[in-house]
Amino acid sequence: MKAGVWFAAGAAAGVYGMVRVRRLAEAFTPDGMRDRIGAAVLGARMFGEEVARGQAAAEIHLRQRFDGADAGPPQLMNPQSSKEGTR
Repeated sequence: MKAGVWFAAGAAAGVYGMVRVRRLAEAFTPDGMRDRIGAAVLGARMFGEEVARGQAAAEIHLRQRFDGADAGPPQLMNPQSSKEGTR
């Protein structure tokens, strides 16, 4: 029984090692490198879109929080014109 367990463990380790080596060898072929580069480009594009979405959401949140931030800079009133209007 003990020898059968060790045989199965050795066979499983051998199969696992062969699969890992085959995947590693495939990764360094031209097709494998193209896939990796394509995945990196796609990941960068998705990250950029996510950042842009977050910036837009933060801008909306800030505009709602400060209510009227899109109205431009605050305008100062002329003190004399405000006195004349109250008379």
